[in-house]
Amino acid sequence: MTDLPIIVIGGGPAGSCASALLARQGHSVVLLERERFPREHVGESLLPASIPILQNLGVLDEVKRAGFTVKRGATMIWGADREPWSWHFSETNASNPTSYQVWRPEFDAILLNNARRAGVDVREGRQATGVVFDDAGTAVAVRCHSTDGASTDGVSFNGSGAETELPARYVVDASGQGGLLSRQLGLRQWDDFFRNLAVYGYYQGGENLSPPDDGNILIESQAGGWLWHIPLRDGWASVGAVVDAATGQQGIRELGPLGFLESQVAAAPRLADMLASARFVSGPEVLRDWSYRCKSLHGPGYILAGDAGCFIDPLFSSGVHLALTSATLAAAAVTSALDDPTIAEPAGQVYQQLYYKEYGHFRELARLFYSSNRTADSYFWEARRLLDNDPSLTPRQSFVQAVAGQPARGYERAVLSHGLAPAAFGNSVAAVESERQRRQERGLPQDFPLRLADGVLLQRQPVLSDDRFVWGVGLVTDGHPEGLPCSALVAQLLARLNGRRTATDAIADLCNGMDPDAIRQVEPAARQALQILYVDGAITT
Repeated sequence: MTDLPIIVIGGGPAGSCASALLARQGHSVVLLERERFPREHVGESLLPASIPILQNLGVLDEVKRAGFTVKRGATMIWGADREPWSWHFSETNASNPTSYQVWRPEFDAILLNNARRAGVDVREGRQATGVVFDDAGTAVAVRCHSTDGASTDGVSFNGSGAETELPARYVVDASGQGGLLSRQLGLRQWDDFFRNLAVYGYYQGGENLSPPDDGNILIESQAGGWLWHIPLRDGWASVGAVVDAATGQQGIRELGPLGFLESQVAAAPRLADMLASARFVSGPEVLRDWSYRCKSLHGPGYILAGDAGCFIDPLFSSGVHLALTSATLAAAAVTSALDDPTIAEPAGQVYQQLYYKEYGHFRELARLFYSSNRTADSYFWEARRLLDNDPSLTPRQSFVQAVAGQPARGYERAVLSHGLAPAAFGNSVAAVESERQRRQERGLPQDFPLRLADGVLLQRQPVLSDDRFVWGVGLVTDGHPEGLPCSALVAQLLARLNGRRTATDAIADLCNGMDPDAIRQVEPAARQALQILYVDGAITT
C-alpha cells in the first residue's frame, strides 16, 4: 500500500501548493487537473499573508519577475461618505507591505510548474469524477476520465471519456468550487447571509487610481451591491459586480451578462469614469455559487482544501490566501496521518479548526462590513443589515475573532472605522479592549494566587511543527478555540496555576532544580508569558 500515490484533485493554488509540499516530503503524488494550463480564472488580488507561503514554495522570485502589478492596499467608496478612502498594508504589516495583482493564468501556471519541479506527476486533461471508498469508509481510489482523449499516464482513453480508477494512498480534494467530495458526500452548507452572485470581465485601456494607489484594488458600493476594479498588466483590468443572486439572475435574463455588467458599472460613478475610455476585451463570466462551508473537511483517507472546503464572499480578496493557507495545513495533516495513523483523526480535527478559524475571520469581517454600509436604503443593503438585537451578534467571541487578538491581515481597523457598525458590535469590542487595557495598565498581579480563567484549559492535541503535526499541548481560549500551541515550558508553568500559587510561587516551583544559568533565562521568559496571557484574559486571580 505504501507505494500507492497521494492523489490531489485540482491544479489551482490549493492543489499545486499541497502537492508540491507533499512531494517535497518524499511522498509519491499524482495531481489530476481537468484543464490544460494556462487556463482562465478570476481572483487576481493577493494579500500580503500569501507572500511567506509563496516564498516557502520557492516561487516568490518567479512571481516578482513576472511583472505583476504591485498592490499596496485597497481603495474603497463605501458608506455614506462617497469620497474614496484607502488603507495600506504598510500600516499593519511591516514585513510584507506590498502584494500583487496577478494574472491568474500565469500565476497558477507558475504554481503548477513548481509542483512538477518538486516531483509531482501532473496530469492535465484529467477530470476526477468521484472518490471510491472501501467498506470501512476510507478513501482508496479516484475515478477520472480524459477531457480531450489524450493519454499521458499509460491509460488509453477514447473521445467518449471512458473512466479509469486510480488507487490512492490518500486523497486531497482541491477541486475548487466544483467541490467533488463535498457534493458526493453532501457536505456543503450554504451561507444565507451572502446571497450573492458575481458577473465579471476584463477591460483594457481605462484609467487606474492616482499614485501611490494606482496598484490598489478599488471597491465601490452602490445601491444594488458593489463592484471591483483590479489593475493588471498591460493596461488590463478585472472588473466585476457583486449583486443579490435573485436580482442578478433576473437582470442577466433581461440584459444579458455584458449588458447587466455595464448597467452595474454605470451605477458606480467613480468606476464608470475610470472605464470611460476602456474597451471590453474578455468575458463576461457569471459566478452563481457563493459563500459556503463544508460541515466536515476531512475523513479516513481524504481531506478538503481551498474552495473545495470553504468559500467566502470576495470583498477582502481572501480566496488565494485561504487556498494557500489551507493547502499548507492540509499537507501537514496528510503527512502526519501517513507517518502515524494514531494522530490522523486528531490532526484532521485541528486542521479543520484552523481552517474554519481563518475562514471565520474573513466571514465575520465581511458580514460586519456589509452591515455597516449605509450607502442607500435599498433592498440589497437592507437585506444584509445586522440589527442591534440580531442574535447572530452574540456571543462576544465572534467579535474577538473578527477584530481582536488576531494577526492583522492589513485592513481590520481601517475598514470597520469607515462604516456604521451596529452599536452592539461596537459595545462588545469596546468592552473587550477596555478590559485588555485595564489589565495592561494594572500589570500582572504579584500577591494574588492565579488560575486559568473560566472556560480556559490546557489540552493534549496535535500542534504544527515544521511540515507536520506532532503531539503537544494547546491552550483553549475564547480567541483560540482550536487551542493555541504552548511550549513545554509554558504548559508546565500554566499547570502550576491552581488558584493557590502566585506568579512568583509558580515560577519558583518551575525553576526548582534548574542550574543558575537556566533560571536566569527561564524566569524573565516565564514572567513575560504570564503577563501576555493575563492581558489576554487567559489567566486571572
